[in-house]
Amino acid sequence: MAKIATRNTDDALDIIQEAMFKLVEKYANRPATEWGPLFTTILQSKINDWHRKRQKGFRFFGWLNQNDEDEKSDPMQNAIDEKAKTPEQHALATSRIDVLEQALHELPARQLQVFLLRNWEGLSVEETASTMNISGGSVKTHYSRAVHSLRLMLGEHWESGQ
Repeated sequence: MAKIATRNTDDALDIIQEAMFKLVEKYANRPATEWGPLFTTILQSKINDWHRKRQKGFRFFGWLNQNDEDEKSDPMQNAIDEKAKTPEQHALATSRIDVLEQALHELPARQLQVFLLRNWEGLSVEETASTMNISGGSVKTHYSRAVHSLRLMLGEHWESGQ
C-alpha cells in the first residue's frame, strides 16, 4: 500500500518503518490480536502525512525535476519469473500490471485507500471505516466510486487481456 501511495520504494519503506516504530512505541503492551488493525491505521496516517509534506514541498520546489532513477534498478523487476510459460506472457502480465498501477494512481487518495484496504488487505467495511476513521457509508461510497472509475479506466484492455 505504501509503495503504491508513494510510487517510490525508499519512501514506502521509510513510511513502513515509521509506522512500525510508532506501533511498538505506543502499543507494545496491547494484545497481539490488535496489532494488525492498529498498524494499518498508523500506516494510513503516515501515508497521509507523507502526502501532506510532499504537497507542501511542491508548492516551493515543484519546478524541480523529480525523476527517481533508483526505481528503474529494482532487483525484483529484473528477477526471472520461472512460472511464466513464455516471454510474451510475462510481458503481457507486466503490461497489465503497469496499466492497473497507473489506473490506481489516478484515483483520489481516499478512494485509493479504501480500495487497497478492502481488496488487498481484505478488511471488512467496518474494519476499513475504523482504520480510516470514517463512516461505513463513506467506505461504501469511496469503494463504489473507485471500482467504477477503475472499470472505466481499464475498460476492454483489462478484460480482453491486451
